[in-house]
Amino acid sequence: MTTVKDPPTDFQLPPHNEPALEMLREAKDYASTQALAAGAAALATGGIIHPFGWVLFGLAYKPLIRIQKLARLEKLTALLLNEFKSQGIQVFPVLKPEDKNPIDLFIRFPRKTHLFISIRSRGDSQVVYNEKREILQVKKKDKNGLTTWKPCPLVELSDYERWLTKNRDLFGMSSKEVTKTPTGKVLVLWSPTQAASDHNPHLYSEMGSMKILALRRKGTTFVIQEEEVTEFIKAWLAKYE
Repeated sequence: MTTVKDPPTDFQLPPHNEPALEMLREAKDYASTQALAAGAAALATGGIIHPFGWVLFGLAYKPLIRIQKLARLEKLTALLLNEFKSQGIQVFPVLKPEDKNPIDLFIRFPRKTHLFISIRSRGDSQVVYNEKREILQVKKKDKNGLTTWKPCPLVELSDYERWLTKNRDLFGMSSKEVTKTPTGKVLVLWSPTQAASDHNPHLYSEMGSMKILALRRKGTTFVIQEEEVTEFIKAWLAKYE
């Protein structure tokens, strides 16, 4: 557990927890309405710029994945709040570092641990880690060969961690807290995308009762399926009790 100073009384965190969940729902509904009303052409232009902050959640993502991404974020945020609210969880969706893809979820258990979660899907395919090249590759069902996953989620998650160090004031964190607090990086694969089951044994780590693919490039990133998120976080928290 990290000892930190409390932020000033007038300090305000970025949208998180229930207010952020409501913003996700409104952004998803707005994007869905725009898609129905104007089709792909409206989404390709980013839709109508709206003064409400929740629209920025939707506009952070590319048009072709916007509605799916918001729906997945809504589902996962609601699940996390239901499971971990009593433990003081703070869930920050859709943080947007400059010149990078959005941070899907930044999770804080203040004074205990932080987690970055990237939600990704590559359709009906398997994700393979190429140890020699230290890259993720994608193998599509019923197709030969592998394609390189760009941008690499492992590199993105490492970039997010550096972004937090530079932008710790957004969360009222001291330099000591941001550097000393244990931070986990998690790549969540959304069905039907799956991690290949034939990775070398040394690439797996045990956490609680889970056997998890742990890829060590620019730090360690844990690769799990969407249905394993709550079990993983419980096992992660148990390390810091």
